[in-house]
Amino acid sequence: MQTHPALFARLNCVPQLGMTVRFSAIAMAALLAACSSTPLPPWPGTAPGMASRPAPVVSAVPAPLATPAPAPIAAPAESLPYSAAVAARFPEPTVRYETPGLEAGRTTYTTQREIEQWLRELANKSLGSGALLGLVTAGTSQRGLPIQALVATRARSIEPRALDALDRPTVMLVAQQRGDEPAAAEAMLVIARELAPGGLLEPLLARINVVVVPRANPDGALAGLRATANGVDMTHDHLLLRTPEAQALASLVRDYRPTVVLDAGEFVAAGPYLQKYQALQRPDVQLQYAGTANAHEFITKAAREWLQEPMSAALTDAQLTSDWYASTAADPQALALSMGSIAPDTLRNASALRNSLGLMVRSRGAGIGRTHLQRRVHSQVVAISSALRSTAERASELAQVQSFARRDIAAKACRQQMLVQAAQTPEQREVTMLQPETGADFTVKVDWNSSLTLRPLKSRVRPCGYWLSASATAAVDRLELLGVQVMRVAESAPLIADTYTPTPGSAPAPAGGSVRLAQVTPTRGAVDAAPGSFYVPMNQPAADLAAAALEPDTEFSFFAHHAIGNLDDVARVMVRPALVFEE
Repeated sequence: MQTHPALFARLNCVPQLGMTVRFSAIAMAALLAACSSTPLPPWPGTAPGMASRPAPVVSAVPAPLATPAPAPIAAPAESLPYSAAVAARFPEPTVRYETPGLEAGRTTYTTQREIEQWLRELANKSLGSGALLGLVTAGTSQRGLPIQALVATRARSIEPRALDALDRPTVMLVAQQRGDEPAAAEAMLVIARELAPGGLLEPLLARINVVVVPRANPDGALAGLRATANGVDMTHDHLLLRTPEAQALASLVRDYRPTVVLDAGEFVAAGPYLQKYQALQRPDVQLQYAGTANAHEFITKAAREWLQEPMSAALTDAQLTSDWYASTAADPQALALSMGSIAPDTLRNASALRNSLGLMVRSRGAGIGRTHLQRRVHSQVVAISSALRSTAERASELAQVQSFARRDIAAKACRQQMLVQAAQTPEQREVTMLQPETGADFTVKVDWNSSLTLRPLKSRVRPCGYWLSASATAAVDRLELLGVQVMRVAESAPLIADTYTPTPGSAPAPAGGSVRLAQVTPTRGAVDAAPGSFYVPMNQPAADLAAAALEPDTEFSFFAHHAIGNLDDVARVMVRPALVFEE
């Protein structure tokens, strides 16, 4: 296989010899899609002698997307969570945004009913126009509130098949997974309005589709709390799908298959930083593209170069500051700063394992109430608008990169190594913070756990697939909701497979409540694939998402969280099987 950047690479996917399959033509087409080949153009600027790429024809999107603001009214110093000198570092933007939650004198944010009304009115106004906006209820929260998405497109309908027929990338925008991070939800209402007919972002729909989820955690938003009603932080629930809120987002991703997934929220500006560093966070926005074990290198590269870097430039042009996302542990003695998690259970990282570009955008605001709310919304609007423009400008290239990654991953079944566990890389970094009394910049040298380079901890040979027992229906349901292909065995057949044997002296034990942490050794042998059991092939684009769920010895695996009952309910199939499947 030729390697990038010579490219016009071809991937030869060898069919699983001896496999007998009995299912529909649609299922067969899906399975064999990984066996085609696709050319990938040279990465811009890397191939000598190539003509420069012509600038795409994309309607200009002027900024800002709001009405001119009146002179800002300074809040009294006693109402601020820090000094007036710090507040002066974050002046109001020169525009004022208008949503129900941003009305003058308002003390509460936009309610769920107001969000629904806002989206419904936009959808109604789009009828008969070039741009079509439609409302989708993806699910309901644990307390019965709707989780809604606005689909903006120029397709004939908002059904996923209609969007697929356009052959344009879809961007999925998700806000307020944590209920106490409100600015992103208000910004999404602004974005939705500007995608409607006559809006400043509406011309981009000539090249992209957009799915907007203004509030993913309505129960948390109503209570002003971080978690969902059952106490789960849904930002880390995109592999296990323990909450109906995460399940609703998974169904949207499965059906609309976005090319770009943007997770918008807020970060803590004060809190532990005052205690540990006697300082405050400096940036208006913190950014981080997806980074997790086995994410395809081209997907990572595209997210960095085609999404995050232009977004940082757009924020700078808007006189807003940005930096990498970083947080610190609650332990007052733990002084290190860590970038966002590399676990596959966040929305951005799970998206990367589906071969979509994942990006996290956090505005400066969690824990400071309504202070600087217009500026926080402005930061989100600038960042999100940049992501939409970047996707429109790179539409054809993104499609080629995504197609290549899908086939490349599918072609790796039964060969090469894959990571099972990885860790962040410890470094040191100088971080600019603010003095809480004077508001002046000062530099703090900190221990820094980087997510940009992963430290391999454990790897295994990539299997041909995974076998699951007939009792593993909970795992199968979750895998299918994640968009992983699972096939049910119709006739008994032997498999050459590795089963998981507990390492002596390290039997699965609970940790952190009911989580089971297991140390295992793969042991080669024969497994009988009985009728009614399941097979998860690894020659599919979502193979690495399946592996993240099914390798049992990680804290985020299905086994660790009891979606798989016993170690003997799962095995790594190491030789291409001869199986007959149900339709």
